[in-house]
Amino acid sequence: MEGPNTSHWSESNWTVPQEFVILGFSGWSPGLRLLLFSLLLPLYLATLAGNLLILGLALAEPTLHTPMYFFLGSLSAVEVAYTLVLTPRMLAGFLLPPGGQAVAPSTCAAQMGLFVALGGSECLLLAAMALDRYLAICRPLYYPQLMTTGLCWALLASCCVGGSILALGLTTVIFQLPFCHGGLVNHVFCDLPAVLVLACGNRDLQEHALLAACMLLLVLPLILILMSYTRVLVVILGVGDGAGRRKAFNTVASHLTVAVLHYGCATAMYARPLSSRSLEEDKLVSLIYINLTPLLYPAIYTLRNRDMQGALQRVVSQRTMGAVQQADPA
Repeated sequence: MEGPNTSHWSESNWTVPQEFVILGFSGWSPGLRLLLFSLLLPLYLATLAGNLLILGLALAEPTLHTPMYFFLGSLSAVEVAYTLVLTPRMLAGFLLPPGGQAVAPSTCAAQMGLFVALGGSECLLLAAMALDRYLAICRPLYYPQLMTTGLCWALLASCCVGGSILALGLTTVIFQLPFCHGGLVNHVFCDLPAVLVLACGNRDLQEHALLAACMLLLVLPLILILMSYTRVLVVILGVGDGAGRRKAFNTVASHLTVAVLHYGCATAMYARPLSSRSLEEDKLVSLIYINLTPLLYPAIYTLRNRDMQGALQRVVSQRTMGAVQQADPA
């Protein structure tokens, strides 16, 4: 008797496709695809500009050379790479003729691996940022000795290595499977579930690996973040003057908003078995977490952060004064 993850195809048809075809929204009308392209391109450019602005300010402005902005700049750098991996190819798909984008299996695996590595690193970085805020607010006397430059770099390296190891493991176990359903990926990129459903044979190991990765990258860090910020809020409400409480509360609120958005979207997308999925729905939801959610991050951090706003004003003022002095040397 066949199990739930076996195929009616004979094993002689189990093979790795010569190419994968990312279908995207190629079945939609050209007018609708052009409309989506015209709407999403400005969002992508704004996301790229916002994250590059945060990264540039974190590097250039001396007042932002603190652990919090070190992690914020690192998060923006990861976000820039994340969107570069996914968004340009997705946007190009709106302009191509119907039929989807053909990619080599190695290209599909590389895109999947980079997506998981960068997304996983971002998950772990958000946890590192929560740790930084916990130490800064709950252990202020020991904070300078604890959160040193060396520790910041060590945490950043650990986040990147952790995300990369999980990405390598997941990508390897998925592409070790034989494929008998062709190479038509019903998604806007080589996402894990969209490729996994094309595989034949018993997929239990791969599904369990995906759920385990979700536990490590999503559930466990989110629990730690919520516990950390709960303790931080208790301390904020109990000590300090009104202005200090407002500043600390605004910082925590920004970080917590980003964490809930990131972990909420990722958990809804990946912490589910294949049997309960609709790839068409997943493809639509991907437009949100690829295009809209990354735009909210720089908006939240810059619009609600007075330090970042002040640094931007100083940089603009210095550039303006420099231009005036060059134009009028006398």
